[in-house]
Amino acid sequence: AGAAMTFSVQKCGVCFQPPSIILIYKDNNQDKTRQRIMPIRNFSKFSDCSRAAEELKNNPRHKAYLEGVSLRQLQKLYTLLRGHLKGQSLAESLQKFRQEETIDPEEDMNKLDDKELAKRKSIMDELFEKNRKKKDDPDFVYNVEVEFPQDEQLESCGWDIESDEGI
Repeated sequence: AGAAMTFSVQKCGVCFQPPSIILIYKDNNQDKTRQRIMPIRNFSKFSDCSRAAEELKNNPRHKAYLEGVSLRQLQKLYTLLRGHLKGQSLAESLQKFRQEETIDPEEDMNKLDDKELAKRKSIMDELFEKNRKKKDDPDFVYNVEVEFPQDEQLESCGWDIESDEGI
C-alpha cells in the first residue's frame, strides 16, 4: 500500500453487540463508501481505554483505515463501550466522558502526573484544531488587518521605563 491516504473517514462509531468499532469510509480509488467492522476482543469494564485505542490504531490490519481517526475519538468510543459494560446508559457514559474531557481553568497542571498532563494536552490540541480556521473554511479570512485607534493618548507602562535600580 502506498503512503498516500486512499481512505477518507466519514464516520466512526461503536457497536455494543457484538463489541466492535465501525468505520464508514470512502475508498478514494473507487469512489465507493464502505463500512469496516473491527471486532473488539479481550475488552472488559476494567480495561484501559487509552491503551485499547492505541493498540487498535497501531494494529497493522486497521492502521491504514484509522489514519483519519484521532486517538481521542477512539478513546471516546472505548469509554462508551466500557460504560455500557458497567451497565451505564449511553447518556451517562457520554456525560462522564465530557466531564473527563473538560479542561478546568482552575486546575493546577503542575500537580498532574505525566499521564494526566498528556491527556490534558491532547484535549487542548483537539480543541484548538476544532476551533482553528482552516483555508477551506467558508468564513476563512487571509491576512486580517485591524486598525488600532491612534488618537488616544498612549499610556506608558511603569515597567518599560529604563531604570538601573534593582537589576
